[in-house]
Amino acid sequence: MKELERDLGLPTVFAISIGAMIGSGIFILPALALKIAGPAVILAYLLAGLLVVPAALSKSEMATAMPEAGGTYIYIERGMGPLLGTIAGVGTWFSLSFKGALALVGGVPYLLLLFDLPLKPVALGLAAVLILVNVVGAKQTGRLQVAIVVVMLAALGWFAAGSAPSVQSANYVDFFGDGLGGLLAATGLVFVSYAGVTKIASVAEEIEDPGRNIPLGILGSLAFTTALYVAVVAVLVGVTDPGSVAGSLTPVAVAAEQTLGQAGVVIVILAAILALVSTANAGILSSSRYPFAMSRDQLAPPSFSSVSERFGTPVTSITLTGAVLLALIAFVPILEIAKLASAFQILVFALINVAVIAFREGSTAYEPEFTSPLYPWVQIFGVVTSALLLTQMGTVALVGAAVIVVGSALWYLVYVRSRVDREGAAKDAIRRQVGRDALTDVESSSGDDMDEVLVALPKDIGVDRERSLVALAADLVRPQDGRVVVVRFEEIPDQAPLTENATVQSPADVSFENRVEGLAEEFAVAVEADEIVSHDTKHAIVNFADDRGVDAILAEHEPLRLRSRLLGDPVDWVVRHAPCDVFLVDNVGYGAPDRIVISGESGPFSPLGVRVAEAVATANDGHVLLWSPTEHAGTEKQRDTIEAYRSELSGMLSVPVRTEPARTDGGYPSRADLFVRVGTDDRLRGALFDDRPALPNPGCTTVTVYPRATRRPSFTRRLLERVVF
Repeated sequence: MKELERDLGLPTVFAISIGAMIGSGIFILPALALKIAGPAVILAYLLAGLLVVPAALSKSEMATAMPEAGGTYIYIERGMGPLLGTIAGVGTWFSLSFKGALALVGGVPYLLLLFDLPLKPVALGLAAVLILVNVVGAKQTGRLQVAIVVVMLAALGWFAAGSAPSVQSANYVDFFGDGLGGLLAATGLVFVSYAGVTKIASVAEEIEDPGRNIPLGILGSLAFTTALYVAVVAVLVGVTDPGSVAGSLTPVAVAAEQTLGQAGVVIVILAAILALVSTANAGILSSSRYPFAMSRDQLAPPSFSSVSERFGTPVTSITLTGAVLLALIAFVPILEIAKLASAFQILVFALINVAVIAFREGSTAYEPEFTSPLYPWVQIFGVVTSALLLTQMGTVALVGAAVIVVGSALWYLVYVRSRVDREGAAKDAIRRQVGRDALTDVESSSGDDMDEVLVALPKDIGVDRERSLVALAADLVRPQDGRVVVVRFEEIPDQAPLTENATVQSPADVSFENRVEGLAEEFAVAVEADEIVSHDTKHAIVNFADDRGVDAILAEHEPLRLRSRLLGDPVDWVVRHAPCDVFLVDNVGYGAPDRIVISGESGPFSPLGVRVAEAVATANDGHVLLWSPTEHAGTEKQRDTIEAYRSELSGMLSVPVRTEPARTDGGYPSRADLFVRVGTDDRLRGALFDDRPALPNPGCTTVTVYPRATRRPSFTRRLLERVVF
C-alpha cells in the first residue's frame, strides 16, 4: 500500500497549528464572550490557553511516540482501546468538520462588509476550493497554509500595534463585574479557539523529524497564539465603548474602523477571511486523516485508507469529509452545532491526558522522544479542568456530545467489534493493578484464622452427607487447632409453643451426639454438637453464629425452584445477613481430596477461596489448580498479564500449584476432587439463574464461598474485575 510522504517541515507545522487556531476564536467569539464576562474576556483567553497546556504536552509526547496519521484517534485507540478510539475518531472527525464549516460561515460576514454577496453560496464555493486543494496534496496544502498565516498575522499585528495608542483605560473599569461564574463561562466558550493547537498531530505521519518538529510546533504555536489572542482582545476591549461590540458578527472590523479608519477595516477584513479560510483548510486537512487512520485499523471501511497514486493523498477520506462539510454549511444551523463540537473537543482533551497515563503505566511498548514534565500531575490537572469546563457548556451541548458518543458506540458494536480483538494500554494497566490489589488481599487474609466453623444442619441430611460436611470443616480448622460446632436446627410452626427461646438448645439427640463424638476422634479436631428449635431457621442460624462468634458457616446448597429464588430462601437470607463467611457445599461426598481447583470465572481468584483451597490441600497433602475458562483468555496481552498474576499467586501459596492445558471447548478441568468458587449475593441473578455450577466431574464436591459483608468487594470493583479479567 502506498504510504504518505514526510514532506512537512517546521514552518509548515507551525503554520498549520496557528492556522487551525486563529479563526472564529478571534474574529467572532470575542463579541459573544464580552456579553458573558465583560472586560474579563481578556483573562478568559489567557486562562483558556493555560488550560490547554496539559493536552498540548500529552499530545506532543504521544505524537513523538506514534507519529502516525490520525492524531487523537491513534493515541486514544492505542491507549484506551478500540471502543473509545472509535468514539474519539468519529467524534473528532465530526467536530473538526463542524469547526471548519463555522469558520467559513463566520468569515463571510466580514466579506459582506465590502461586497453584497449571498452568504451560503460563497461559503460553499470556498469549501469546494479548499476540498480540491486538499485532494491535490498535503505539500500544496501546507504551502498555502504558510502563505495564509503570514498575511493574516501581519494584518493582525498591524491592527494591534496601530490601535494600541487609542486604548482607553476607562474601558477596563469593573473588570470582574460578572464574577467568577462569568469568567469560567467565557473561558468555556473561547476554549474552542485553541482546539486546533494539537491538530498537527493528525498529520504526524507526513512531518519531517517528528521528534523535534511536533512538540516545537504544538507548544510554540500555543504560546504564540495565546499571546496574540490576549493582545488583540485587550486592544479590542480598550478601543471600543463598553458593550458596543457585544454580539457583533464583525467585532474586530468595528474596532479597526474606530482606530484605523476604512483602510484598517479593509486590512482586518482581509485578515479575517484568510484566518477563517485557513481554519477551514486546516480542518479539512486534519479531519480527513481520521477516517484514513481508522480504516487502517479496521474501525472504518477499507476504502478510506487508500492513497491516490496520482496525488499521494487519501482521496476517499477527503471526499467524505468535504461532503459532510458542504452539507453542514448548506443545511445545519452551524453555530449551535459548533458549540456541541466544542464540548466534545473538551472531552477528547480529557481523554488525551488519560491516554498518556495509560501508556506510561501499561505494558505496551511506548518510547516517546519527548516526555511531558510533571507527570502525572499535569495530566490529572487537565482532566479535572476539562470536566469543569464541560459544566460551563450548557445542557444542549452536553446532550449533543452524548449523542455523538452513543452513535459512535453503536458503530463500534455493529461494525468494529467483530473485526477487532485488540485492547488499549489503559485496560492492561487497570488489569495489572486489579491483579496487584487481589494479591494484596490474598496476602492480608493469610493471617485470618478459621478458629471455629459452624456446620449448620437445617434438616436431616443423612449420616454420610453429615459426615462429609464435618470432614470439610475439620480440614479448614485443623491448621489452627480450631473447633467445629455441629448444630441441628429444627423449625416448628408459629402456633406451636417453644419450651425456651429460639436460640436455646433443646435436649440433644443421643445418637446425634454420639456420631459427633465419633467424628471428633476420626478427624482429630475438637467437635461439639448442639440442637436448636425455633420458629425461623434462618434467623436462628445467623443469631447463633453471631452469639458464638464463629468465623464461618458451612451448610449444604441445593437448587431451588424459581418461586423460591424470586421470593428469597433461608440460605440466600443467611448469606446476606451472616456476620461471618459462608460456605455452601454441593455435597456429593467429601473424601480426602488431593486435586483442589480454584475457579476464576469472573475475575481474580477470591482471597477467601484461595484460603479454603490452601487449607484443604494442606490437610490432604494435595495440590491446587488455578483455573479459568478459555473463553475469557482474550488477547495475547491479557493472557500474559493474567499468567504473570497467577505465577505470583502461586508463589504465595504453601502448597503445590499445578497447571493444566486449557480446554478448547471452554469446559472444566479434566478432574477435580474439590471445586472452589466465589458466589454472588445478587438476588436478581439468583432469581433468573441457578447459581450452582455444573460439576467438573462426577464425585466432585463444589464449595461456593461468600465472604462476610465487610470483606466483599464493592460493585464497582466487581464490575471492573469482570471487564478486565
